[in-house]
Amino acid sequence: MKVLVIGGGAREHALCRSLSLDPDVTSLHCAPGNAGIAEVATLHAVDPLDGAAVAALAGEVAADLVVVGPEAPLVAGVADAVRERGVAVFGPSAEAARLEGSKAFAKEVMAAAGVPTARSYVCTTPAEVDTALDAFGPPYVVKDDGLAAGKGVVVTSDLEAARAHALACDQVVIEEYLDGPEVSLFAVTDGECVVPLRPAQDFKRAHDGDEGPNTGGMGAYSPLPWADPKLADEVLATVLQPTVDEMRRRGTPFSGLLYAGLAITSRGVRVVEFNARFGDPETQVVLARLKTPLSGLLHAAATGCLAEFPPLRWSDDAAVTVVVASEGYPASPRTGDPVEGLAEVAEKDAPRAYVLHAGTRLDEEGRVVSAGGRVLSVTATGTDLAEAREHAYRAVSRLRLAGSHHRSDIAAAAAGDV
Repeated sequence: MKVLVIGGGAREHALCRSLSLDPDVTSLHCAPGNAGIAEVATLHAVDPLDGAAVAALAGEVAADLVVVGPEAPLVAGVADAVRERGVAVFGPSAEAARLEGSKAFAKEVMAAAGVPTARSYVCTTPAEVDTALDAFGPPYVVKDDGLAAGKGVVVTSDLEAARAHALACDQVVIEEYLDGPEVSLFAVTDGECVVPLRPAQDFKRAHDGDEGPNTGGMGAYSPLPWADPKLADEVLATVLQPTVDEMRRRGTPFSGLLYAGLAITSRGVRVVEFNARFGDPETQVVLARLKTPLSGLLHAAATGCLAEFPPLRWSDDAAVTVVVASEGYPASPRTGDPVEGLAEVAEKDAPRAYVLHAGTRLDEEGRVVSAGGRVLSVTATGTDLAEAREHAYRAVSRLRLAGSHHRSDIAAAAAGDV
């Protein structure tokens, strides 16, 4: 199978790494990719938001499968353009990707499907904003209706901060605060059949102890030793399958990766949000544990054959990912700084730990330099979370990036290290 992956972050590096280890993949391409992905795939300088260009590239490399990684190309209809060319694509249509592209639309679908979620108001005027904030009280949960790269949500007890964020958005969803830990559960679907992957937990806040601003995610781990073993089955029955059924009933079937962000509240499981693609950094730990070859699973979803696909096989190992971010992230990340220590990690820590590139590029001298806010995802496995943490942080300690920061408490509580 010849595979083309669209995107250039750590999620796409994780996808490309798994596909590069898949014996069924004979040729692997990525557009635009990054400095790390270049080691396992052929890169192409194509704009991932340009559906016509992506479809043309799929034809050029004779791709049997196109995997669209990020949300923006999906919402822009890139998967539709590839499908129209007759190439199998893993990723929903622009219409179906509205589950992520509009939080108001997602709430509407959940209501129709009977999916448990937070009570909410959709607001477009200052008066509506004030009414909603007053109705729920602190802590306030304010979400930009559109795509915001993981940084459009404010959770605060400061009324003025909540109001300011709401008024800065064209349309905003204000909802009740959900207590309890959050869990990410991915599911692969062909629009009818739904296959859940293993749950993971990510860390949104920039600093240790869940302090600092919200980010796109500073780390993740899997499995979740504290979670109910039947969680995935419960979420499949109450959230994932009803949502996929409702999307099909509307004539906009959802095929690809449906990501449910969940809160395990005192009143049961509630959906915090849906995403229409693999989440970053949870993908890094979930794929580290998946033993089933990835290309066959994604191709079965893309071609409507998921019901015949064999049950997924998983490693008993635990996995931990630690994100190394550039100075100033998330507000104003600095870029262009050299990344050092990559060869040392490859030499001393592989295969237990490895580095996935998120925001990197090669400079004129061929050096790897930072090119984004989240620069690297250091991913490691171990027999349990404590061992996986040990491997991950040992690898992190070998990396050097001026002004960089990372959290030191990823998976610490779950591993019993706190």
